Amino acid sequence: MSGRLHGKTAMIVGAATGMGRATAERFAAEGADLVLFGLGGTMLDEVARATNGRAVHGDVTKRAEVEAAIAACKDTLDIVVNAAGIILTDDPETVTDEGWERTFAVNTTGAMNVCRAALPQLRQRGGAIVNIASVAAFNSGPGMASYAASKAALVAYTRSIANAYGADGVRANVLAPGWVRTPMSEMEMDELARRNGTSREEEFELVRQRIGLKRIADASEIAACCLFLASDEASFVTGAVLLADGGGRAPVSNRAV
Repeated sequence: MSGRLHGKTAMIVGAATGMGRATAERFAAEGADLVLFGLGGTMLDEVARATNGRAVHGDVTKRAEVEAAIAACKDTLDIVVNAAGIILTDDPETVTDEGWERTFAVNTTGAMNVCRAALPQLRQRGGAIVNIASVAAFNSGPGMASYAASKAALVAYTRSIANAYGADGVRANVLAPGWVRTPMSEMEMDELARRNGTSREEEFELVRQRIGLKRIADASEIAACCLFLASDEASFVTGAVLLADGGGRAPVSNRAV
């Protein structure tokens, strides 16, 4: 690795598993000092040990716990990555108040809580924010009513940060992954398999066939995108959305004849 984050402090939210964990590992390899925040329990502690980071256990929906995590950065915070998220299966007509509110509380308000608390340090240091949304923010699929809406709201909020604090040197961008092999995506596939009388791998195969690259991403590939947006290599990139979906939203199988 090239040490692109040497001397920088990064807080990664949702670092216990999946894309958050892969990002923590990549950032550590690039020299970042890590603060890892979330509800991962012993898994978060394991990632902290593996990356020489500091684990701060807490809930993004609890303002006091978020502020405690920011305080742990001790006025050295340069980078924030919001990777925490949940998905509840629902449709526009069947979505419940509780499901909608919980999804927004974590995916949107949780990220806002972190950004709001981090901005004083980021404005002083000209820092970077990477909020992980989803391609569902632009192309919602079945069962994604509240999830897609929460991620679309996250895109708009991130662009507000870019507009408001660019003069302070703060960059705020969105990473919108497509299908990535993570514990969350495996749970989604298990739910589909139960509905359809299939298996997890059969459902993944159906998805693969709709992706231009004909494969599911590894979490490390998404971490590499986070690294770019967080690093000085993206010094003139703000208010942007980086789609990392392997061509899943391109009409590769519907070309006009």
